[in-house]
Amino acid sequence: MEIQNTQPKTVFKETKILSFGEQLVGVEFDQDNEGAVAKIKELMAEVTNIMLEEYNKNGKAPIKSLLFDHAVGEIVSAQMAAVKVITFKY
Repeated sequence: MEIQNTQPKTVFKETKILSFGEQLVGVEFDQDNEGAVAKIKELMAEVTNIMLEEYNKNGKAPIKSLLFDHAVGEIVSAQMAAVKVITFKY
């Protein structure tokens, strides 16, 4: 006689906590999962994370904050432009 387990199975879904850089460039937004797009986003996220680490080390002077904010904006612009070049279809 075989005993059946009637209790519902517990399913666990792993959720990765994204870094600041990964959130900034949207690493999970790549719907087609194109290799070049994923690589561009990975590299830009890494640059952003390096900057954030350095920014947080020695205090946040007003000029340093201004430069950090500007650099982050430029990274977003560069990442979006690079992805556009890769995905552009004419």
